[in-house]
Amino acid sequence: MTDLERIPVRSPASVAVFRRILTHGPIGRVDIARATGLSQAMITKAVTPLMAAGFVEESEFTRTENGVGRPISPLAVVRNRTYLAGIKVTADRSYGVLTDLGADPLAQVEAGHANSGPDEVLRAMNQIARELRRRSPSGRLDGIGVAVSGDVDRAAGVVRDSPLLGWRSVPLRERLQALTGTPVTVENDVRALTLTENMFGAGRDAATLAVVTIGAGIGCGLFLNGRIVQGAHGVSGEIGHLPLAPGDLVCTCGRRGCVETVASTRAIVDRVRSAAGKAALTIDDVFDLARRGDPDAVAAFAAAGEMIGAALAALVNLVGPELVIIAGESVTEYDLYADRLRATFAEHAFGAAIDCDIVLTPHTFNDWARGAAVCVIEEMAGGSL
Repeated sequence: MTDLERIPVRSPASVAVFRRILTHGPIGRVDIARATGLSQAMITKAVTPLMAAGFVEESEFTRTENGVGRPISPLAVVRNRTYLAGIKVTADRSYGVLTDLGADPLAQVEAGHANSGPDEVLRAMNQIARELRRRSPSGRLDGIGVAVSGDVDRAAGVVRDSPLLGWRSVPLRERLQALTGTPVTVENDVRALTLTENMFGAGRDAATLAVVTIGAGIGCGLFLNGRIVQGAHGVSGEIGHLPLAPGDLVCTCGRRGCVETVASTRAIVDRVRSAAGKAALTIDDVFDLARRGDPDAVAAFAAAGEMIGAALAALVNLVGPELVIIAGESVTEYDLYADRLRATFAEHAFGAAIDCDIVLTPHTFNDWARGAAVCVIEEMAGGSL
């Protein structure tokens, strides 16, 4: 396997400095000191080996504090120092993105699966990795991140249970590393997206953050106490499997009464198909019906909005995040259930919990893939890869 050159972050202080430059650069040393609480001497000690190794540079842009005093040369990461692949796996396709060290997307590619079995998906992922390596300006990939739905043990690189894919105990990291010869990081897709929002997105400066994803499933990632919540056993934030729905509805996970049995796109489509007697309806058909006022479609989205609003209230009451980002591939149709969602949330949010900021951030599957690459960047920035 190709050895990845480590970023020289050898102490908590150097990790804090590099991460601040990575997420907020170009940034002056004074601003780094304010954000981290470190002295100028400690910042210089951390920055010197980073610059020597070619991971940090002084920006060409020079300014002064308030237009007076000594010029400031802000620090920035050398983005073309490293190239990474991020891959998002769905049931029928995998989506790949090439990024630099700053998580800027440089190329995109996708590959279909004949089925969702591990062998077929690994074939597609290997195909994506080869193509992204070919497109990489350096001719190499320094790391590959993979985002998969379900119960993922990131430390072991194992997908323990993915109902969407029908996987159990798949050693994905080991198998993909053997195929590609490249270091691999495997993470739950919602946690990967949450990390992206925390490091490079709307939640960059939030002390506490929840990302709720709406689409084929209903998920939630949490950023608390300075880190993404992994859960003691690799499971956390699974609001899609809160037992808030009628008990006669069976979820894809095999349990009854989960939020996803009412609020996932699959559940919405199934409900409208059944009511209309039209088994061939697609999600786009259902969106169109709802916009034209079809009562069955409108009712399906209203029920979904109520269910998500209740789950969101439970989340905010328990965790109290400063910011909630509603994300995912179905957010573009948010207006179809927004009123019922917000009304139900307001009805059940306790006290000041109702004051948390809620923002919308639409995402494509390529954005999810970028999140997988960000997981690799995080490990590199922390010195663990």
